[in-house]
Amino acid sequence: MKANAFRCGFVAIIGRPNVGKSTLLNHILGQKISITSRKPQTTRHQILGVKTTATAQVIYVDTPGIHNRRSTAINRYMNRAASSVLGDVDLILFVVQALQWTEEDEVVMNRLRDVDVPVMLVVNKIDKLDDKDALLPYIEKLTAMREFDAVVPLSALHAQNITALEADVHQRLPENGPFFPEDQITDRNVRFLSAEIIREKLIRELGAELPYTTTVEIERFEEGEAITRIYATIYVETRGQKTIIIGRKGSRLKSIGTKARIDIEKMLDTKVYLELWVKIREGWSNDERALASLGYSTE
Repeated sequence: MKANAFRCGFVAIIGRPNVGKSTLLNHILGQKISITSRKPQTTRHQILGVKTTATAQVIYVDTPGIHNRRSTAINRYMNRAASSVLGDVDLILFVVQALQWTEEDEVVMNRLRDVDVPVMLVVNKIDKLDDKDALLPYIEKLTAMREFDAVVPLSALHAQNITALEADVHQRLPENGPFFPEDQITDRNVRFLSAEIIREKLIRELGAELPYTTTVEIERFEEGEAITRIYATIYVETRGQKTIIIGRKGSRLKSIGTKARIDIEKMLDTKVYLELWVKIREGWSNDERALASLGYSTE
């Protein structure tokens, strides 16, 4: 390869739920395109994040956390969405948490055994370590399980050592011209991103009270010269869930809507009118047809 050749390729970010994959992508891009929270399984879809520099274009694929809970259709969907990219990329970033190896990490490691793609080990959340000396034995334990192309310890939350990660990624990409315009940062449209922002505020507002049987659909998206009007529906499975989300005299729904509107205005750089409804759709999370109609598709 020529030393100064332009490089371009696809890089999958995989790992179990809640290891910081979306936080890592957002920091790499310098812009938020993947929603985040402390709740596992926040990410439900594949999302492309595109970073273009003078010498490379990296197309990162953020994926749902691979997990061993397959009891519902949406859990099976998320595992399919994460696993489907493994053979179609140029490089895989396997993200784990420092000193926290679990059965679900083992599930991801097993998925990688037959993958004929270079894999880098990314050890995240090193800022949480009280004993930094424990990190090397942990890395040695993981590298004994398989050979990685590189090992990069970092803190996605504090953007620590991300530059080193990007340098390692760049040198492993093939020589290619760019696949996307240099000003494009994602393959997702503003309707999708707006729905995800609403879902993020929903998760953060309700915390432990929120079941995973909740999703958001944009019913209407009307862009005007002075204001964008968005009408969205939050789907739940039971009347009790609807009551929790609406809150006393609508207070919780209003809070969710206000926080979402502020973030959507920042994203669109325009004033936004946001109207939310909460509707019951029984069993949607375990119904393949309902999932497809709500935009959950790996096709």
